[in-house]
Amino acid sequence: MLRTQVAIVGAGPAGLTLALLLHRIGIAAIVLESRSRSYVESRVRAGVLEHGTVELLCEMGAGDRLRREALTHRGIALRFNDESRRIDFEDLTAGKTVTVYGQQEVVKDLIAALCVAGVPILFETPALALGDLEGEHAGLRYRDAAGAEGTIVADYVAGCDGFHGMCRDALPAGASAVYEHVYPFSWLGILAQSPPVSEELIYTNHERGFALVSMRSPTVTRLYLQCPANEELAEWPDDRFWAELRLRLGSDRGGPDVVAGPVSQKGITPMRSFVTEPMRYGRLFLAGDAAHIVPPTGAKGMNLAIADVRVLARAFEAHYFRHDSSGLDDYSETCLRRVWNTQRFSAWMTRMLHRFDDRDPFEHRLQLAELRYVTTSRAAAQTLAENYVGLPFARADDLS
Repeated sequence: MLRTQVAIVGAGPAGLTLALLLHRIGIAAIVLESRSRSYVESRVRAGVLEHGTVELLCEMGAGDRLRREALTHRGIALRFNDESRRIDFEDLTAGKTVTVYGQQEVVKDLIAALCVAGVPILFETPALALGDLEGEHAGLRYRDAAGAEGTIVADYVAGCDGFHGMCRDALPAGASAVYEHVYPFSWLGILAQSPPVSEELIYTNHERGFALVSMRSPTVTRLYLQCPANEELAEWPDDRFWAELRLRLGSDRGGPDVVAGPVSQKGITPMRSFVTEPMRYGRLFLAGDAAHIVPPTGAKGMNLAIADVRVLARAFEAHYFRHDSSGLDDYSETCLRRVWNTQRFSAWMTRMLHRFDDRDPFEHRLQLAELRYVTTSRAAAQTLAENYVGLPFARADDLS
């Protein structure tokens, strides 16, 4: 039997960030991860970091490689009616930017920092069951890499194991409410060995559907197309993808020129919004995708997960060192204020940029009017910019 103050389920950005934050303030933690280290370090997911996320990673000592290798973006382009219009983040947010740095790179940096610190991460060790969540200590049963079962006794458990993890399922029936919206389309995404189309992201509203031009490095591009929700990958050979992307970008009409390259990854991402309320039950705290999912249009998923555990780490610090449990008691309410604001922003971006088959031409004209307004009104552009770079933690969750 193992004993710790905080047992963390999941070695994604949320769980690893929480573990490092707790180590830095002197709180013991153990991280359990069902997958291997090589798997979690190569799992390609989000890649846009908010201004505050970058600051936090650097403050924790996990930002050295990020500072050297990441791409700083000072704005984005919104493209519609075969014209690109830029949103200047630096000008609109007093110098703030976003940073392009893949989630797998963040995970590598956090794991390296935790290994140096001696914080235990048990890879290939799935959590099997949670118990005594309303008792004096929580019990967490697991199976290690050799197949042997064991138990961790912890003061608290942080469920950072994602949308399909076991922690949320451990909540008793009726203990939480679920709010969900499933969009009638998905994103078809590729990772290609190809020079970026642009120095900054391009969000495109086109009559055939949304397109997004992103990147991971000066030689690797990340590209997305809106596709039907029930689409199959087999229907999208590489040649079809590149042709459709060129069409939506207007490459033959003066739009960005796409250079096709070898495709190293291809996948389809469902579009959904999901929130569990509350984000706490007894000694279990949910964080990240275990508690909420946002559509990727606003580039918020990883940032929101890291914001959750920042709140949780501060609450644990107050609890253990100042005997003040108010932060733990308020954890769910505090996080949900930021979660719902982020849901609002992500849903707004999604509605503004995608084609909805059930909408009539009138509603499409409203989309174009919204895009024109956002790109010509400084007040409207500032609203987009300040949400995209990330609202200050104190503004978004009332922390002071």
